[in-house]
Amino acid sequence: MRIIFMGTPEFAVPALCALVAAGHEVCAAYTQPPRPGGRRGKELTSTPAHRAAEELGIEVRHPSSLKGAEEQSAFAALQADVAIVAAYGLILPQAVLNAPRLGCLNIHASLLPRWRGAAPIQRAILAGDAETGVTIMQMEAGLDTGPMLAELRTPVDGKTAGELTDELAESGARVMVEVLASLTTPLPHPQPEAGVSYAAKIAKAETRIDWNRPALEIERQVRAFAPTPGAWFDFEGERCKVLAADVTNGAGPRGSVMDDRLTIACGSGAIRPTLVQRAGRPAMPSEELLRGWAIPAGTRLA
Repeated sequence: MRIIFMGTPEFAVPALCALVAAGHEVCAAYTQPPRPGGRRGKELTSTPAHRAAEELGIEVRHPSSLKGAEEQSAFAALQADVAIVAAYGLILPQAVLNAPRLGCLNIHASLLPRWRGAAPIQRAILAGDAETGVTIMQMEAGLDTGPMLAELRTPVDGKTAGELTDELAESGARVMVEVLASLTTPLPHPQPEAGVSYAAKIAKAETRIDWNRPALEIERQVRAFAPTPGAWFDFEGERCKVLAADVTNGAGPRGSVMDDRLTIACGSGAIRPTLVQRAGRPAMPSEELLRGWAIPAGTRLA
């Protein structure tokens, strides 16, 4: 098929590579514009999908919006059979949705209709879902409301958001190629009306650890925000990210360090961080952190 690809982060790259490997003609790749980045925060940095498309010799387009008639005409002029979308990051106007002969198909990282929206992987972990997955859906004007063509399920099983993102990116790429191989069968089926939930964008305030919460919830928070942006606590005016932690027994004043292994009392139970990161430094085991930054038993963490 003649395909327009639309994606931005690392999550999108496996799908782009899989489409090319399957022999489809990707006539253009749409992605978010380069953003300031680099060590000084001033150099323009291309998105992962942008870099991957260039390596594959695919034309890259990065408009800041698709609402204008000129951009919509340029999109339609590609005369694509279908557009494949994977975490693109821009709303597609109806004119764009209608332009490809077979419409636009999206790889969504949840089992729809649960967790429609911007942060489905993080929300699934935070909610303690036993399983999640990817859904291939036909896009329409609503927020992830379109009919479904296929899904693949996987257990959450203690995985971090980073681990699930990598797994679902590969799964979504594989299922999308399978869907394109038989696009007319099976026919799309509507999403169930029951079980709808929305995965709101992660707010900065959600990443700070609240020691009043149960240890089980805090451990899910750690996994949901690992490796980025990272759940964190404050000690001596410095932010420390917790990138992995174990739930353990124990009780004490909430937020208090209970021993020399950095076991911290929570609203119920306790957690023991196992991988941490100080600001401006690499991630390290908590034992290594404590050798250079004493956080003695009895310390109350903010």
